[in-house]
Amino acid sequence: MIANLDLTMIWAGIIAFAVAMYVVMDGFDLGIGILFPGFKVGGERDMAMNAIAPVWDGNETWLVLGGGGLMAAFPLAYAIVLPALYAPLIAMLLGLVFRGVAFEFRWRHAGHRRLWDAAFCAGSVIATFAQGVTLGALLQGITVSGRAYGGGWWDWLTPFSLLTGASLLVGYALLGACWLLWKTEGAIHDDARRFARWLAPMLLIAISLVSAATPFLDGKYYQRWLAWPGVLAAAQVPLLVAITAFLLIRALAKGHERAPFLLTLLLFGLSMMGLAISIWPDVIPGRVSIWDAAAPERSQSFMLVGAVVLVPIILAYTAWAYWVFRGKIGEEGYH
Repeated sequence: MIANLDLTMIWAGIIAFAVAMYVVMDGFDLGIGILFPGFKVGGERDMAMNAIAPVWDGNETWLVLGGGGLMAAFPLAYAIVLPALYAPLIAMLLGLVFRGVAFEFRWRHAGHRRLWDAAFCAGSVIATFAQGVTLGALLQGITVSGRAYGGGWWDWLTPFSLLTGASLLVGYALLGACWLLWKTEGAIHDDARRFARWLAPMLLIAISLVSAATPFLDGKYYQRWLAWPGVLAAAQVPLLVAITAFLLIRALAKGHERAPFLLTLLLFGLSMMGLAISIWPDVIPGRVSIWDAAAPERSQSFMLVGAVVLVPIILAYTAWAYWVFRGKIGEEGYH
């Protein structure tokens, strides 16, 4: 029983890590797609593409690891979540596929580059919004009947899930702007700073709205965030968010290039910490715990061997790719 408990928590940690890495790695290139119409046709858009071209292909690896890990390590949760969230998940996958095709074709089909640019932006917006809606729908609760999904086709569509979808659009756009602020120079660098200065306060408003609504979604959320004495510990997260936000706005005002991106990532990390406080130890909030949904111990042990080998390899080649393309991007490429 102790071994099973440990393995279950390890696998919950692996999946949480994969999701966090996906947000870090794919968030900024989706954000650049969201901001794409704001860049001038020609050189600026080409530089924006080149800023993510060397690294964007491997980002979905973490999404596959998270989804595949959920299916293998927590099959009951996978069987409930998938039918509950078919629509936004399919929209997300179609958006990712569409933007990937647009990314490649815009370089090969110059005569229709504007069309592919629009497709790249649309795919980025759809994928991001669908991810945010999925998160909101999961957080607000999924109807479970026995060991299966017991709700309807449109249960995921609520004001709260739309709010989380819009919030993620703002968050990814800010990540994209801060990445370009770090990696580019010239006119697009100035555009990125202007976008970031607008998006930073918008993200803080979005975080505040989602945070204010979350405790009232479920009694357990309310107890963890607002009931005494737990409020003393939980209050440290919004305090850290406020400090990080202050540092982010100051860094943008002072013209820093690397700090805004890192501070925005910290805001995302603190938001994930808040999410963990709300739902732990459930994989389906208020319905199914990680231990209820876990695969047999032997299955978890077998898969863990593969994860122990593959995750360091993925981290190594990802770090190597970012190291090789660590400089700024100019009109003639990296330097």
